[in-house]
Order: sequence, then C-alpha cells, then structure tokens
Amino acid sequence: MRRIALALLASCVLLLAACGTPLPKDKLAYAGEWRGGRTVLLITPGGLVEYKRERGGNSVEINAPIKHFEGDNIVVGLGPFNTTFVVSKPPQLEGGKWTMTVDGVELTRVAAFDEVRT
Repeated sequence: MRRIALALLASCVLLLAACGTPLPKDKLAYAGEWRGGRTVLLITPGGLVEYKRERGGNSVEINAPIKHFEGDNIVVGLGPFNTTFVVSKPPQLEGGKWTMTVDGVELTRVAAFDEVRT
C-alpha cells in the first residue's frame, strides 16, 4: 500500500512539473541562462525555472514551473507552494550584454536559450 501511495505522489509531482506556463511573447527576453555573483538562473521558453543562489554558508535551490508573471516578477511553484522572484530591472540590452536584476542581484545572460547546455 505504501508503494502505491509513493508512486501516486511521484506521478502527481511529475504532472505538476509539466504544467509550466510558456513564456508570453512579451517575456521571451527572460529565457536563457543568467549568472551574477553566486547566483545562477535558468529560464526556459516552455516555462521552467532552475535557480541556485549561494550566500554565506547557505544555498537555495528552486526547480519549478512558472505559474504566471506579476508585472515583471516571476511566480513559480507547484500546487499551493509559490515563490516570487522580484525583478526590479527586467531584461534589457546594455553595451551588447543582456542584464536584469532579480532579488537584488544583477544578472547577465551568459547564454540565450538555444545556446544553453542542459
């Protein structure tokens, strides 16, 4: 009985993970691999986010689908669990480089999505 419950839970998690909202056309500039300091953010055009930030001796990792955008901010999560990435400066091309500021960290796009190694 316990195996069935675990299999059901795993199936639900996989189904929820597949429920990312593809990036709207006006947000396609968000797609790519972004880096700054000890932060890495990968956003796929299909609506998945992989985030890792190290600060001090702590590390935060989030791998979740995009639920929606609130203005420039990105809301990700599974089911009732959400995390909002606060985008104080949306993606913009500056001096030949794409930059944006997320959760107070300035990030530079190091690869467009078609160049990202997965």
